[in-house]
Amino acid sequence: MIIRNTLAAIIAAAALLTATGCAVHRGQETVGAYVDDTTITTTVKARFVQNKDVDASSIRVETLNGTVLLSGFAKTANERSSAETLARGVSGVKAVKNEIAIRP
Repeated sequence: MIIRNTLAAIIAAAALLTATGCAVHRGQETVGAYVDDTTITTTVKARFVQNKDVDASSIRVETLNGTVLLSGFAKTANERSSAETLARGVSGVKAVKNEIAIRP
């Protein structure tokens, strides 16, 4: 019984220690930076959905410290350019890395 309780306490402590601080990852310095990056990503994706020139389902958006990374596929150079322009227009975006490939 003592061993079972001790083992349960160790597992609970390990879970608690590994769960703390999960909000900040991938190089963000603060929880605020993580929230800002998440807001930017969500806003960029929403603008893609609203824009008929961009296929939102084909383009992936990631944000780290205000830098937006666009990846995936576009049907035309115009779509690729439109996606970059929409991302640059979002408040809080410091830079955009456009790695969208054009698929014929």
